[in-house]
Amino acid sequence: MSTHIGLAQPDDLFSRVALIIEQAQSSVVRTVNVEMVKAYWLIGREIIEEEQAGGSRAEYGERLIVELSKRLTARYGSGFSATNLKYCRQFYLAYRDRVLRIGHAPGDESSHDTKSHAVRGQFSPNLSWTHYRRLMRVESEHARSFYEIEAIRSRWSSRELERQINSLLFERLAQSRDRQGVMELATKGQQIATSTDIIKDPYVLEFLGLPESHRLVESDLEAALVTHLRDFLLELGRGFAFVARQHRLTLDGDHFYVDLVFYQIPLKCYVLIDLKVGKLNHADLGQMQLYVNYYDRDIRSDTDNPTIGLILCTDKNDAVVRYTLGEGNEQIFASRYKLYLPDEAELAAEIRREVEMLTEGKEN
Repeated sequence: MSTHIGLAQPDDLFSRVALIIEQAQSSVVRTVNVEMVKAYWLIGREIIEEEQAGGSRAEYGERLIVELSKRLTARYGSGFSATNLKYCRQFYLAYRDRVLRIGHAPGDESSHDTKSHAVRGQFSPNLSWTHYRRLMRVESEHARSFYEIEAIRSRWSSRELERQINSLLFERLAQSRDRQGVMELATKGQQIATSTDIIKDPYVLEFLGLPESHRLVESDLEAALVTHLRDFLLELGRGFAFVARQHRLTLDGDHFYVDLVFYQIPLKCYVLIDLKVGKLNHADLGQMQLYVNYYDRDIRSDTDNPTIGLILCTDKNDAVVRYTLGEGNEQIFASRYKLYLPDEAELAAEIRREVEMLTEGKEN
């Protein structure tokens, strides 16, 4: 009788070999992606340099790209249309200064051989050409840098990146920060160190597909958020984990229900969310205070930080919030939500209103 001790089962062998192949394929895709992005940057640079050498007339640049497209397509096939070559030119213009500044060899600031170092280590394997095509359309250099950092850190798909840009995430985070805070967003991305770092105003919930209507009820809003939980987590930001829906709290026989409960991993604390379809009032704030106190006393462990409460409402009176919660509040927040993507003009008006309210509060 023969034995086969130590021999792998066919299924196990197949699984291990398949994993090796898939990892290799993934590595090849990432490598090819980075090299193609670098190539597009280099193509853009060559076009810009040729245009500058040939003069600044727009018609010259247009003829140059059309002719180059014809010749490249004849030799290499599709992928080099005039439109794509214009993208390459725009890509280089959007990233020219940063790439050239960082790309030199260390300690060699005087080097004239910029071409040999220009693209070294500049493009992430986690971002595709589609990512960069969307990023280069962001006019603000600060905002563009922020979105690139966050897209790499959070591994956003190109669709998720598009959504965050369209929802003006950078502007919503920047509105409550001073100049230094805005610069940190642009150079470091979103740093989560305090409760205020995770709060936005407004929150944008356009992914729910709900109409703005006085007939909308809180249970419908809650159900839609749970159904679209992945999108809601994207809107909440990095480090949120879903814990519970309609979590019941019982106090001497009376029952209360927290709409949504999350855990904020970087801050190591629970985040309780209450939903309001109308204007916020002081009773809503008092109810959230009860929830937060209950969690702090009966739920959170010794290793958890104080609980954060967030009320999402369609409208609020900032003075009511300020006087109800008092000075130095860092646990309970009220933010508006919108069921559609705001445009920049609307967001600017929101920011001005918030700044005026904060200024008024400091004066009082």
